[in-house]
Amino acid sequence: MMNDINDVLLLAARLFLTTLFLIFGWRKLRDFSGTVRQMVQDGLPMPVFAAAVATFMELPVAFAVAVGAFTRPSAALLVLYTLGTSLVEHRYWTMKGEGQLESMEAFYKNLSIMGGFLLLTLTGAGRYSLDALWGIAAP
Repeated sequence: MMNDINDVLLLAARLFLTTLFLIFGWRKLRDFSGTVRQMVQDGLPMPVFAAAVATFMELPVAFAVAVGAFTRPSAALLVLYTLGTSLVEHRYWTMKGEGQLESMEAFYKNLSIMGGFLLLTLTGAGRYSLDALWGIAAP
């Protein structure tokens, strides 16, 4: 009984953690040129490559976590990606004024999201996943 609850909670955690990435990844894909413009505006080097990486991480990698496919490595990749975006996009410690509080809030929300992905890296996807179906990870 307790294992069933744990597996349901792991499924819910995967879906909750990936929702944001899937929504914004889809938006990035649908308006890829706008995504590139945003990367240019943010001062990122190689903005087309950065936009492609962001779109890849937020769509296929997040989708893999959502459905529980290659969950541990995918969740680990999303930890690194979320850390990178936090350090690039939400450097509140370099800001003054209006945007500082918003950026600080986003930075710490991202730390919380990273904590969830770290837990999935440790636990795996659980029984209700493609990993369990394929037998590539212990449920």
